[in-house]
Amino acid sequence: MLALRYLLMILGVGLFGSASALVVYDIFLSTQLRRLLRRSATDETGAEVAALAHRPFVQARWRLALQLAAAGALAILITGSVGVVPDGTAGVRVSQIWGARPDTLYPGVHLVTPLVDSVAIYDMREQVYSTVASENAKQKGDVLTVQAREGLNIGLAVSVRYRLDPKRLDSIHRNLPQPVAEQVVAPVVATIYRQLAPNYITREIFATKREELRTKAAEAITARLASDGIVVREVLLRDLQLPEEYAKGLEGLLLKEQENERLGTEQEIKSKEVRIAELEAEAQKAREVKQAEAQAQVHVLQAKAESDAMQYTLPLKQKQIEQSKLEAEARKESTLQNAEAAAQAKIIDSKAEIERQKNLADAEANRIRVTADADANRIRVTAAADAERMKFEAAVLKSNPMLIQKIIAERLSDKLQIMMVPMDGKNFFASDVMRSAFSGAGSASSDDGSDDAAPTATALAQKRPPKRP
Repeated sequence: MLALRYLLMILGVGLFGSASALVVYDIFLSTQLRRLLRRSATDETGAEVAALAHRPFVQARWRLALQLAAAGALAILITGSVGVVPDGTAGVRVSQIWGARPDTLYPGVHLVTPLVDSVAIYDMREQVYSTVASENAKQKGDVLTVQAREGLNIGLAVSVRYRLDPKRLDSIHRNLPQPVAEQVVAPVVATIYRQLAPNYITREIFATKREELRTKAAEAITARLASDGIVVREVLLRDLQLPEEYAKGLEGLLLKEQENERLGTEQEIKSKEVRIAELEAEAQKAREVKQAEAQAQVHVLQAKAESDAMQYTLPLKQKQIEQSKLEAEARKESTLQNAEAAAQAKIIDSKAEIERQKNLADAEANRIRVTADADANRIRVTAAADAERMKFEAAVLKSNPMLIQKIIAERLSDKLQIMMVPMDGKNFFASDVMRSAFSGAGSASSDDGSDDAAPTATALAQKRPPKRP
């Protein structure tokens, strides 16, 4: 139908154009004919041609032009009487005489009074009005700021999904300003939130009563816009923007509350663990009591079973006792036989031990005798060696009597140093010194009449320094 409307509009415009072109063409032909007649006029026929030039020619085809214009006007009128409402929209018939008509025009083709009625189109799909919490180049929308009870400014990011009520589209067209989103929805949303926010403190809006605020605002916005013919589908509170200083303080407070809740949770868990341990202890106690009762019942049943079994086991026990006596007598006889065999074995072992001890005594006597002979022989050899050594020492002392004094001096003290020098002084550089040193000692000895016992050598004793450890 929309294509037919466009075709009719094109046809009407074409017919108007054809009528205008026809009239213009006829006037043009008449003008050209008069011009030609004036140029081709001669002297002989001048009066006749002049008369023909002033004579009226064929008139323009006004009737045909009017018919074409009428047909074009009719086509245009038909086009104006067809109203097309696209899909997803709705229309209102607006009369130049009576204003907006009550009936709503839904998507499709509708007949309207041409030159009197027009169709106002409205979008009937859901629309979204959004605000932002703070100015942001990436997000577009109005900045919505409200004040809490403390007077702090809080930025709200709100989204409202709404659509127009098609049944009240005429009232919307008559009463509401256009566009509806900017002129109606935005003021209502901002007003409702600014009326409700002072009833809460900032912390409640941010945490505990955020959903409550959204619910109340959604109910108030829905009721307010419903009176204007706007159906609200959903109101969303996307984000909150707190003051920077308050946000920092609130963050610290929330961290402390979380820590407190964590400690409370841990305490509750500990108490539950204690309760579980108590219940487990009680259950263990009940199980032990049940087990004790069951064991007592088992013992009772065992005792009854044993008492019942004793009636049948006594004869068997007597037979076992008789069998045990017979086995004891058999073991006694076997024990006697084993004792006799053991005594005989001990006698044989004692004889062998005596023989072994005798052999060991003989071997020890032989060893002692051999050892004594060896010691006697060693003593004889040692005595002979000592006698030989003493003879040698006597010969040496006889030839050198001063060795005795040297040995005595060495044994007297370890601090004396002994030096042996010849008395004649031959081939010795210190003979004069020694002779002068001991000249007094020689004269003293000659005065005492001991010239015969003069030594062949002089001992020079010198004090040694004490030895260091």
